[in-house]
Amino acid sequence: MSYSDFEDPIRNTKKINEKKIVSKLAKIAQANDPISNELYTKYDVKRGLRNANGTGVLVGLTSVGDVVGYKVENDKKIAIPGKLLYRGYDVADLIADAEKHNQFGYEQCAYLLLFGKLPTQDELDEFNELLGSLRNLPPNFTEDMIMKAPSADIMNKLARGVLASYSYDDDPEDRSLSNVLRQCIQLISRFSTLAAYGYQAKRRYYDYKSMYIHNPLPELSTAENFLRLIRNNKAFTDDEAKLLDLALVLHAEHGGGNNSSLTVHVVTSADTDTYSAIGAAVGSLKGRRHGGANIQVMEMMDDIKENVKDWTSETEIREYLRKIVNKEAYNRTGLIYGLGHAVYTINDPRASILRDKAAKLAREKGLEDEYNLYKIIERIGPEVLYEKHGDGKRICANVDLYSGFIYSMLNIPRELFTPLFAVSRIAGWSAHRVEEIVAGGRIYRPAYKNILAEREYIPIEKR
Repeated sequence: MSYSDFEDPIRNTKKINEKKIVSKLAKIAQANDPISNELYTKYDVKRGLRNANGTGVLVGLTSVGDVVGYKVENDKKIAIPGKLLYRGYDVADLIADAEKHNQFGYEQCAYLLLFGKLPTQDELDEFNELLGSLRNLPPNFTEDMIMKAPSADIMNKLARGVLASYSYDDDPEDRSLSNVLRQCIQLISRFSTLAAYGYQAKRRYYDYKSMYIHNPLPELSTAENFLRLIRNNKAFTDDEAKLLDLALVLHAEHGGGNNSSLTVHVVTSADTDTYSAIGAAVGSLKGRRHGGANIQVMEMMDDIKENVKDWTSETEIREYLRKIVNKEAYNRTGLIYGLGHAVYTINDPRASILRDKAAKLAREKGLEDEYNLYKIIERIGPEVLYEKHGDGKRICANVDLYSGFIYSMLNIPRELFTPLFAVSRIAGWSAHRVEEIVAGGRIYRPAYKNILAEREYIPIEKR
């Protein structure tokens, strides 16, 4: 029997217009799934897991982190100054201590989140040594899992790298605490390498630029290694690395209620492996309503800088912001990106810290005019939103308003902004996975109300 006796499935496949068929199916799906707002009200559905007063629906308990922006009295939210707590410690104190001792703070932050205590110097040194020893990817991983299947979006590449790590783990299914900790510490160490190498592959195969694959150095911090790996000359200053380190500390954790941390809890509760849980979190963080928001800010700022001729004119800036809010300019969503937060009301403490750092760096880079434009938008943007919506809710700048600006001044490519968020947040995700394993024990199973009555089946010849 010869090969010609078999049908060639590719040669004999009937050509179809896939785009046309899928477009038709999409119209059917869209027409079939509308649900009116009245039904959500009728059944008291907590859309977005939010209560009617704007607070989050309580679905769990955590001791990993806390986001403080309001207090509730008589079922009403009362705005208070924002705080971000890691294991009960104010993140501002962690940053101040690192600056006082001229140390990198992210590794200490990761230790605190994982183990619930501040490390001694000896414990921190041992932890840093462990992280440093794990930064290299497994043999052939870079070639087989990154270079052979590059991605235009580095977050997708990062998620694939996390899932592929399962295949390089000698004991990927062991759910014991010690093994999960081993896996999490490896991922904390390697996320910067995965993101940097994904970026280099993207440069080569999508941007048609040179690709530089440098080895991470065990003695360097997460921030230092990341800058080393993304730059062709491997060069960076201590000030650059310390500023990036500060940003990593600020993004490492944000309570259990944010979308990606909740994803870790939900997927972990199903009793699956570490790589599946963390890979799902990466997918969540990629979303433009979550970690992808800092890129939205930068794209909005590009548009504002192009259309506002006088960056010092509050009148001109205000008028253009009104156009954005009225869906007449930029992307017609009516949103001013970088303003507003689900919890913070008076201030986002992360934005406050980054604003001060951005001011110093902008002076050094000769970008004070651009920095002042951000400051004006932060100040008058809430007023423009109030004019439009008039709901009385206090709006403040969130961390995304200044984080992208700082990254751009550090010459970090824009496509790495959200992956950098993941490089930091893997510490918080790991802590939440451990917490769910230790203290959870029940699979998440919320309810959905079916609103379609049972129907009698129609045989195909009668349809």
